[in-house]
Amino acid sequence: MTQPASFHRARSAEAKQVREAAILEAARTLGRERGIRDVTLTDIAAQVGMHKSALLRYFETRERIFLELTAQGWREWSAALRALLQARDAADSAAVADAFAATLAARPVFCDLLAQAPLNLERNVSLEAVRDFKLVTLHEVALIGAEVDRLLGLDEQQALDLISTATGMAGALWQMASPGPRIRELYVTDPRLGHAVVEVEPRLRRILTAFLAGTTA
Repeated sequence: MTQPASFHRARSAEAKQVREAAILEAARTLGRERGIRDVTLTDIAAQVGMHKSALLRYFETRERIFLELTAQGWREWSAALRALLQARDAADSAAVADAFAATLAARPVFCDLLAQAPLNLERNVSLEAVRDFKLVTLHEVALIGAEVDRLLGLDEQQALDLISTATGMAGALWQMASPGPRIRELYVTDPRLGHAVVEVEPRLRRILTAFLAGTTA
């Protein structure tokens, strides 16, 4: 493939940022269409119009691209969730659980990434990349925790447990809810397997409501 002229090697910091943004957007689009697990580095390079070798000048591995998208997802989700919580002077456990469930379910690519990050994304990047990613998540967890404390009086550990449960279950439930067309058809057509058809938001809401009811009792 011949590289488009617009994707000649970046010669400035600004041009490099433009290239990186294009690569990340290409990966996000492919992840939304196919699922993160099925997107290769070659796929991303083709989507953005670059040779695979040229793409590697910007990101060390395929996993590094998706880990950066996961960090972006944390910032975006945290901002949306905190905006909902900050709009309330008071809230009960059910309202907080609803805010968590609604904002996570609205971000299917982020839910997919949440499941993939500990399984493989963190395992094929530099230690510096892992550290940077973890610092992003810690910062956002602290911001969310402050709002949960304000509304429900949860301490730091309780807030961390809530956020860990919400994000961990969102990632797992998204995988269950997205089995692929052939498997989904099996679930739908065999009444004995109906329980395997998962809707992320209502199930996550029930889990978090129960979690908070126990935590705040």
